[in-house]
Amino acid sequence: MSVHASSSSTTVLTTVVCLSGIVVALQQTLVIPLLHEFPSILGTDYATASWLVTVTLLTAAVATPIVSRLADMFGKRRMVLASLAAMVAGSLLAAVGGTLVTVLIGRGLQGLGSALIPVGIGILRDELPKARVAGATAMMSATLGIGGALGLPLSGALYEQLGWDSIFWLSAAVGAVLYIAVRIVIPESPVRTAGRFDFVGAVLLSIALSSLLLGISKGATWGWTSERTVTALVAAAVAFLLWFPYELRVGQPMVDLRSSARRPVLLTNICSLFVGISMYANMLSTTQQLEASTDTGYGDGMSVLTAGLCMMPAALMMGVFAPIAGRLIGRIGAKYTLMIGTAVLTLAYVARVLLTGSVLLIVLGAMLVTAGTAIAYATMPMLIMGSVPITETASANGLNALLRSVGTSMSSAAVSAILTAVTIEVAGHAVPALGAFQLTFVMAAATGLVATVLAAFIPRSGGIPRTRADVDEYAPAELVVSGAVFSAEDRPIRQAVVTVLRTTGEPVDWSRADNAGEFSVVLPDPGTYLVIASADGWAPRSHVMDFADGADGHRVTLIQRLRLRGRVTTAGRPCADAVVSSVKATGEYVATTTTAVDGSYELAQPPGGRYVITVLGPDRRTTTRQLVVLTKPAQVDLDLAGDLQPAGVP
Repeated sequence: MSVHASSSSTTVLTTVVCLSGIVVALQQTLVIPLLHEFPSILGTDYATASWLVTVTLLTAAVATPIVSRLADMFGKRRMVLASLAAMVAGSLLAAVGGTLVTVLIGRGLQGLGSALIPVGIGILRDELPKARVAGATAMMSATLGIGGALGLPLSGALYEQLGWDSIFWLSAAVGAVLYIAVRIVIPESPVRTAGRFDFVGAVLLSIALSSLLLGISKGATWGWTSERTVTALVAAAVAFLLWFPYELRVGQPMVDLRSSARRPVLLTNICSLFVGISMYANMLSTTQQLEASTDTGYGDGMSVLTAGLCMMPAALMMGVFAPIAGRLIGRIGAKYTLMIGTAVLTLAYVARVLLTGSVLLIVLGAMLVTAGTAIAYATMPMLIMGSVPITETASANGLNALLRSVGTSMSSAAVSAILTAVTIEVAGHAVPALGAFQLTFVMAAATGLVATVLAAFIPRSGGIPRTRADVDEYAPAELVVSGAVFSAEDRPIRQAVVTVLRTTGEPVDWSRADNAGEFSVVLPDPGTYLVIASADGWAPRSHVMDFADGADGHRVTLIQRLRLRGRVTTAGRPCADAVVSSVKATGEYVATTTTAVDGSYELAQPPGGRYVITVLGPDRRTTTRQLVVLTKPAQVDLDLAGDLQPAGVP
């Protein structure tokens, strides 16, 4: 779009994106109430039928980071359409096939649609005015809980009235309608990252994630020390050990680990993991608590449908508190809003330990948990988008959504272990005791508390993503400009960081150059900007650059190569041919050189950090100095006679 659409158009766009998110999230829980029916429907046993949930979990975990990265590179609207198409195709296959194999494949395709939610958040950032981004993003993030909660009563009602295949026909029909709506309503964003897709990184990450989630989700069934579980977890560990160093070396990684390691992003993602653990315990335990036989002394003997309907008020809390979270973000900031959400989540579980005397109290406790979850989930994408380059919003939110999924898988395994370990005997069968549910709530409260503590350490600044309309709601379309960082000798400088500010000092965007020195940034409008470039081993430099035409090929040059220099002496006299070595404080070798006739030496300055410099003289005397390297040339003089001079390390 050349300009922002009208208020009604942005409302329609937000509605279509959020409805798509709800429908995709529905697929996670739509078959759960029918798991005990599928063995007879599909002619199999319960253990095999449980793969109808597991396969969706695995494909969702693999698809989320990959499709999110593809969205940043090739277009977010295109990937939303691909996600909806996969979900519709899977739903049709499951409905028409009617066999275990076709339903499994269909459920796998449905899981591919899960990537739509982080990609949809990226679309909202690209297309909406700044004033509307927080509220719309909060609602989109809440669709994870809304769709998941709606799936429980909806599938039971459809099964009783129309048969098991109706849940797949409904998914296909609604998905097809939304596919058409997306094509009509949502434009393709020009905000993209150029370059090649990281196929090796995608394969390694897929192996790591599928193995990890397979081991977690099936550990209770297979046995945590069984060969299959151990093999899956070891395969995950090996794949991650290969993936991490590869991602740090490749020019255009599948996941930018350097950006992900920034404090706001790292802490938000870890917080997401713990919130996922805490949130899912509510969904898993509440329906089981309500469905438990009255003979247990605490259960209400509800049917699957009735118990699912009791979860509806909790689902409504997601829709009610998501926009409230959006307003809180604007008033007190994303960090404190997240802390409020996780604190409410924690206190709600503490209350749930006691609120067990009636259906009303149980439902109220579930509502309080969901209210805290809604606030927390609504805030995380804002913290992420405020701390990563604009061209990486979808992939960064994809990683955040992935960690939520890992958290829910861990929660499922933990809750299952607790409910099967703490039991009572009813009519000759072992069933969960009331203490099992209370222990589950204690576990969920503890993880919520950990999330609150993590949120407290997130830097206060940020949390509001940069959008095309920093001031004017109807600002012109953003410009995506690219360039490269070179040395004075025309050599590309890899992994340089380029930050763009307005000439008045307000932040605009930033980017990390790839191994060819190339970068892309997003500007709100044509004009003159202040560009700051820095890289390990180079003196930072700023440029005032005119982006009037938005053309590519802008060049940033770093001139001064930082060097680690010094002079080695023996009792004040120059020491020639001494060996000077540098190692990291953690022990890794960095570089070695020898001194000149006048005792001087020079090394390329390593990246910032703590290092140890050691000198070995011709007479085999040695001396060592520890130093901290910053961003200025370092001068370290050493005397082998022990008369060490102070290290002038700026």
